[in-house]
Amino acid sequence: MRAVVFALSALCAVTAAAQPLPFAEHVIASDLHAGYHVQIADINHDGKPDILSLAQNGPDLVWYEGPNWERHVLVSGLPHMINCSAGDPGPDGIPDIVVAWEFSNDASKSIGKVGVLQHDGDPRNPWKLKQIDEITTAHRIRWADIDGSGKKVAINATLTGPKAAPPDYSGDHSPLVFYRPGEWKREVISTANEGVQHGILVTRWNRGDKRDSILTSSFSGIDLYQFGTSGWTRTEITKGDTSACPKCGSSDVAVGYLNGAKFLAAIEPWHGNQVVIYTPKGKAWDRNVIDTSLLDGHTAITADFDGDGRDEIVVGFRQGAKSVFLYRSNPQGVWEKQVLDKGGMPGAACAAGDLNGDGAIDIVCIGATSLKWYENLSRAAKPSSSAR
Repeated sequence: MRAVVFALSALCAVTAAAQPLPFAEHVIASDLHAGYHVQIADINHDGKPDILSLAQNGPDLVWYEGPNWERHVLVSGLPHMINCSAGDPGPDGIPDIVVAWEFSNDASKSIGKVGVLQHDGDPRNPWKLKQIDEITTAHRIRWADIDGSGKKVAINATLTGPKAAPPDYSGDHSPLVFYRPGEWKREVISTANEGVQHGILVTRWNRGDKRDSILTSSFSGIDLYQFGTSGWTRTEITKGDTSACPKCGSSDVAVGYLNGAKFLAAIEPWHGNQVVIYTPKGKAWDRNVIDTSLLDGHTAITADFDGDGRDEIVVGFRQGAKSVFLYRSNPQGVWEKQVLDKGGMPGAACAAGDLNGDGAIDIVCIGATSLKWYENLSRAAKPSSSAR
């Protein structure tokens, strides 16, 4: 199929990749119970990347030690886990890990417990858990340097407000909060986002920024949050899909660069079927739908996998073909699609990083029963500064 590009249209087709990027698939785990979230981090301070892995139906929160992926249990017995994130290394080089559990899509059934895990001597042994909060539908945990101090705080984006109810989740706003390590006291960023607040991205919004900004994806669309001398500001980037809710707004967002030019990659609407590219046009953003074949789209990340200065996009979706796709912009600006994993990975979450130290950025994804490493065989590729 040849790409069809309309200069004045908001719709842009995608073509099959002419020369797919080479990846080798490695199964790290195949016995998960509703695999949901994954992060690459150095958990044991040995200078090698490890993999932090969460499955909603547990029973264990675990990490896999690189490079041989030995499994270690952080904590057991947390029901309905939904998200976790490792922060910056502490004085001993070991990060704190914040985890959210007791989650349900229905706020009336979601306690939303949040806790911090700290190691007790040897990080390979179980860690100590301290509960720090209880907020309905605690859903996405990330770390951000919001003030440029070099010290990060833990961000917690709830899925909905406490009064939202299925199937339309209307009539309430979704809290976005954070915690300062040591104090672990909830501080509110905003309650402006409406309905379901599904995605969150921590990013340096402008080149040269010394502080992190936060992008959220919700029924309200994609919004930018920044902390300054007068507190938090919220800037609307786009309303996303303008269909009637709950199939509205945006579900997940990533920031990429094509030879230095910023773009946004989004899955829309909530748990949607569309891969959307946003490019700046003055103060607005042009919306181009490049693919509509997803079913239950759930994760989007960007990185420069081939080292050409142009970021690729990886998306995962959990129903239908249950696949992970990779999108690559060719020199003519046409997006080409490559099937990274068809049917074997209902991609709930993916992360990018050089897992084996060969200079090429790899991909790790989690979904349902499996955790997989897709080894980038483009040995000559060099990581770009925009890799996340």
